[in-house]
Amino acid sequence: MEIQCINEAGLPEAARRFVEATGARGVFAFRGPMGAGKTTFIAEVCRRLGCREEAASPTFSIVNEYLDADGLPVYHFDFYRLESPQEALDIGVEVYFYSGRPCFIEWPERIGQLLPPDAVEVTIEEMPGGSRRITLP
Repeated sequence: MEIQCINEAGLPEAARRFVEATGARGVFAFRGPMGAGKTTFIAEVCRRLGCREEAASPTFSIVNEYLDADGLPVYHFDFYRLESPQEALDIGVEVYFYSGRPCFIEWPERIGQLLPPDAVEVTIEEMPGGSRRITLP
């Protein structure tokens, strides 16, 4: 599946399509270069899920927890600053990944084989003119 997002005004529609297609349940591995819009898109998906808190990059905290419309947790990870997969183990990523709750992961390549085998690979690419292409299976 491919979702095109021309500009920020198109984010709500892109997030709606993403949630409809995936149910936003499971582990999602977001891949893309720095500045591709991973955090921005995840924040919009969280809004779509009814999260009350404003989603922000967990670059320094590694994981942020938001509550969805039902008061249940949604997890947002940013592994950019990790030095090794062991650091992810130290915060208990397996508990989060197998919780049955949505997990949105930025920089999944930093945790190596810890990523669950059924994680949904999501790629965000910046296109000419500043639009974004979001690709998932």
